[in-house]
Amino acid sequence: MGSLEIVNLAGLVSGRLGEAVRPVGALRCEDGLIAALDAAGDGDVVVDAAGAVAIPGLIDSHAHVVFGDWTPRQSALGWIESSMHGGVSMMMSASEVHLPGRPSDREGVKALAIAAQRAFDRFRPGGVKVLGGSVIVEPCLEPEDFGWLAERGVGLAKVGFGAFERQGDAAPLVRAAQAAGMVVMNHTGGASIPGSSPVTIEDVLALGCDIIGHANGGPTSLPDEDLEGLFEAPGAIQLVQAGNLRSSLRILELASERGALDRIVLATDTPTGTGVMPLGMIKTVTELSSLASIAATDAISMAGAGNARVLRRPEGVLDVGRPADVVLLQPPLGGVASDPLAAIERGDIPGIAGVVIDGELRALRSRNSPAPAREARLVRGAAA
Repeated sequence: MGSLEIVNLAGLVSGRLGEAVRPVGALRCEDGLIAALDAAGDGDVVVDAAGAVAIPGLIDSHAHVVFGDWTPRQSALGWIESSMHGGVSMMMSASEVHLPGRPSDREGVKALAIAAQRAFDRFRPGGVKVLGGSVIVEPCLEPEDFGWLAERGVGLAKVGFGAFERQGDAAPLVRAAQAAGMVVMNHTGGASIPGSSPVTIEDVLALGCDIIGHANGGPTSLPDEDLEGLFEAPGAIQLVQAGNLRSSLRILELASERGALDRIVLATDTPTGTGVMPLGMIKTVTELSSLASIAATDAISMAGAGNARVLRRPEGVLDVGRPADVVLLQPPLGGVASDPLAAIERGDIPGIAGVVIDGELRALRSRNSPAPAREARLVRGAAA
């Protein structure tokens, strides 16, 4: 895989909640990992960051992948690769529910999860690491099915689209999936597609999933009086771009009051009826930082390290020995902020000047973000 060096940085956001920008001027990547927080000057690929701030690649923990880089819900091609230009280095399937003719029988439900997991294990659009194959928890499944699936590489499950009269009735199957080592996410709020049912706060508490998916609604939110109940349930509390912004701000307020910001993770819940949003993750970071007065570094942590933690992954943090997933941020050209983090905190989406995934340069200047105030430059080597 070789080595890559990024020089002329204005600092580094580690991705750890509560940690300030580190005064790092360069970093070196070798064989897909961060080898040093400095540069030797002999990298196979060298990028001059022109004073950019390095942040961890963003992790979208609620993406409705299906097969390939295509979404049938919007008839759009190339949306995953386009999300890479929005700073996304990894995304997690929220179940392949939008597959036309999706099977609902026991064999078909399991086959769909295995096929999607195997396909995305071999396919990385734009270098994005896609965790595919999230088994849809249906009444036809038996507890032993989850161990069988886990042995075959399926590590995710989703509650909310199965044919239960009440989604909380899926709790015994959730326990079986968790016992098999799966990360389980539930739908939250009103029904999102025909044939599905709402998920109430009582359902959320009964299910006890690892991720309370789109806790701010997907897209219809819980009643205001039920939001405090989210903190009585275990698991990460996920806020998404395609949900209710007003509910997101109230949930963040409640999390701050309880000292529970470490439970908040960010995602997009796209592509759905809301559309395809390549800048969905960085837009969510910017909106919540600016409107909820959360430090940009902490909002970035919620979009990276928080998701990585619940997914039991080493990504989301920039440090020696961690995966080299790096996004270079500049203030947007023509903006009033002098640095990209200040831009985020005032509500301006920053310019993405470069994206590195597993130590490979995937983009030098985003085709989707605002133009960066200063463009990074390839000094040696070539992009992947």
